[in-house]
Amino acid sequence: MIVGVLALQGAFAAHQDRLTALGVEAPSVRTADQLNRLDALVIPGGESTTMSHLLRTNDLFNPIARMIDAGLPVLGTCAGMIMCAADVRAGRSDQQSFGAIDITVCRNGYGRQRASFEADLNVAGLDMPFHAVFIRAPVVERVGPDVEILARLDDVPVLVRQQTCTVTSFHPELTLDERLHEMFVDSI
Repeated sequence: MIVGVLALQGAFAAHQDRLTALGVEAPSVRTADQLNRLDALVIPGGESTTMSHLLRTNDLFNPIARMIDAGLPVLGTCAGMIMCAADVRAGRSDQQSFGAIDITVCRNGYGRQRASFEADLNVAGLDMPFHAVFIRAPVVERVGPDVEILARLDDVPVLVRQQTCTVTSFHPELTLDERLHEMFVDSI
């Protein structure tokens, strides 16, 4: 199995570490021709407006959008959640998202860098809590009727899935716990 990790900006190397620890090939994706052999794609955390800009300037936005529309499984974390959301609030006017999951998110909804925090989450399908790292995290404000909520924090969804798109408000790659990456890989 090959799960590419978008490597334009953000925490892509940590995702690659989690995936390779699971025995999954996890190449960096920086060009459109690197998309052809993928079974899935991870869109990491980082800065969503920068990521949107880099996707356009590197001619990656449209090829990735087409592949997602065709059913390519995607894991989006933090900024990746924003990039996958149907609606984004508090973004720049030129910011684009893939619209891969029927949610509305507010960019940096939990606050700026100094408001970052960690929390233990009860995740559907896991027998022990997952320790999550929230850094300038988006807040899910609306969840569509076909979106499955897998974890909440103070009754706000922070891990959701719709068909082949799974997104988190937090950074699962910043812990040594590989269970969420394993759940994603198992879903492919």
